[in-house]
Amino acid sequence: MKPAAFEYYAPVSVEEALDLLDQLGYDGKILAGGQSLIPAMNFRMAQPHALVDLNRVKELFYIKSAPDGSLLIGAMTRDVTVEFDKMVAERLPVVTETMPLVGYYQNRTRGTYGGNLAHADPTGQLPTISVALGARAHIRSKTGERWVEMDDFYLGPFTTILEPQEMLVEVAYPALPPRSAASFKEFTRQVGATPMVGVAVLVTLDDKNRFKNAKIAYLGVGEKPYAATECVKVLLGQEATAEAIRAAAETAAQKDVDPGTDIHGTADYRRNLVNVLTRKALTQAVQSAKK
Repeated sequence: MKPAAFEYYAPVSVEEALDLLDQLGYDGKILAGGQSLIPAMNFRMAQPHALVDLNRVKELFYIKSAPDGSLLIGAMTRDVTVEFDKMVAERLPVVTETMPLVGYYQNRTRGTYGGNLAHADPTGQLPTISVALGARAHIRSKTGERWVEMDDFYLGPFTTILEPQEMLVEVAYPALPPRSAASFKEFTRQVGATPMVGVAVLVTLDDKNRFKNAKIAYLGVGEKPYAATECVKVLLGQEATAEAIRAAAETAAQKDVDPGTDIHGTADYRRNLVNVLTRKALTQAVQSAKK
């Protein structure tokens, strides 16, 4: 099918893009990589009155370090650029390791990091990792700007706190504390397919190998990336042993998630995946944090 008729704008600066979004209001829609939006338009699932194409806004293409040590990724940075960036690999190896799981290589050459986050797919790997790593979204409009924790950025399936006149311009990942490590695990029926369940974990150990801090986020078990709480309570203060990890994984499966049943799997099946994947992710993160 072909998309419904729409107006097309191609600004060359953030200011010009924000002016357009302010004028268009609910009639406008941002076009980043287009890997999700264009198919939706072709099937008439999305029918925006106007597209604001950001592909000529060069100031949104970057990966750099902030003065406070955070890693900043511009919203229009291609997924494949993030995948092979040395700074990302050094500071956020979990992102580098996960990028090959995000669709197919051809999609990643066009898809953008900010577009992936703003798409808010409840089964998206990058939103879930961003929640676990405590990332912040930098949002701008013609009248101002704000920073929002990724925990608060997502409201529901394909829904964020972004207002029609606002734009995600970058995401900031804080520097990891000493003896910290992250891991991501997912289960899919085939390579490149939408994951049924996924988990991202971040752990910090003290000098006695006890869990000083932890954050665990899930995909595929709710309407948005979900940060668990009960399993984290099981870990904090405990020595990072296989028994502690097993107890946390079982708690996550029974108390932290409430998955549904569909044609792909039952709720019990997804709970089992949560248990298994949590154990694997925590085990890998702990091993890395101890090095």
